[in-house]
Amino acid sequence: MQYPDPKVLHPMEGFPQVCFIKNIVSNPNIIIGDYTYYDDPEDSENFERNVLYHYPFIGDKLIIGKFCAIATNVKFIMNGANHKISGFSTYPFSIFANGWERVTPDASELPFKGDTVIGNDVWIGYESVIMPGVKIGDGAIIAAKSVVTKDVKPYTIVGGNPAKVIRQRFSDEIINALLEIAWWNWDIEKITRNLEKIVGADIEALKNCV
Repeated sequence: MQYPDPKVLHPMEGFPQVCFIKNIVSNPNIIIGDYTYYDDPEDSENFERNVLYHYPFIGDKLIIGKFCAIATNVKFIMNGANHKISGFSTYPFSIFANGWERVTPDASELPFKGDTVIGNDVWIGYESVIMPGVKIGDGAIIAAKSVVTKDVKPYTIVGGNPAKVIRQRFSDEIINALLEIAWWNWDIEKITRNLEKIVGADIEALKNCV
C-alpha cells in the first residue's frame, strides 16, 4: 500500500513551500502531529518564527494535532507576550534591570492562559492570529486573517477580529460521531484504505471502515 512518508520534509516533489513541520521543529515546547503541514512560499521550514513570545522560562506549550493545514503567516502569540495589567503602567520596567528589577512582578501577577492546543484536522487560514491559551477543537476551520481570542468548538467555522462563530459544520449528532471515530488516530494503512469515506460526508460509511 502506498502513502506519503510523514518523515519527508517536503511531501510535494518540486514544491518546497509545503512542509511537514513535525520534522523541522526543534523547540521541545512545540509539539506537532504527523502530516500537519505549513504552507509558506518564502520559508516553510522556518515555522518556529511564527510562534511569538515563546520564552522557555514561562514553560507554556504549543500543541498541534495531526493532519492540520496551516496557511502562510499564521501567528501563535504565546504567554510571554502578556504584561502585568493590575497597576497603573503596563510597561515592563524590570526586564531592563539596572535598578529597575526591583519591580519585577511575581509570576502570579502575570496573565497566564496555559498551553495553546490545536486539535486534529484543523484548517487555519492565511495570516490568522491565535492568542495565548486558546483551544481549537478537532475539525475546526479558522477563516483567513482571523484573530482567535477564545476557544473554538470542534467542527466549527470562525472568522473575524475577534473571531466569532460563522457556523457549525455538521449537526451535533454527526460531530459527536466524528469525535468518537477519531479517524486521525487510525494507523496510516487504514486511513489510506478509507480516504474516500474520510473526505466524503456519509457518517455511516465512516463508522463502518475496516
